[in-house]
Amino acid sequence: MSNYELCPKFEAAMQLLGKRWMGLIISQLLVGPQRFGEMESSLPISGKLLSERLKELEKWGVVTRNVYPEIPVRIEYELTKRGREMEPIIKAIQYWAENSMDHSNLDEK
Repeated sequence: MSNYELCPKFEAAMQLLGKRWMGLIISQLLVGPQRFGEMESSLPISGKLLSERLKELEKWGVVTRNVYPEIPVRIEYELTKRGREMEPIIKAIQYWAENSMDHSNLDEK
């Protein structure tokens, strides 16, 4: 595979991971399957935006939405194989951020 063929895929992956809250949502799901309410209460994100991001992650094949026919209906989100493959990437970014970023960097946008 040439660099030219790889570049669009790399750009798409960076676009996905670089979108606000995506990394935190993926990190949250690395712990295991979770209900929407669990994620909403543990992440500093609105329910509307969390819903949008989860739909995007589903579209990318990173997250799956499981509906259990119980009363009341139980819906859980979990990482797919593709999503779980992101664990070392997320951990590497977290390690780099903890060791390379300081508070003065965070103020610059």
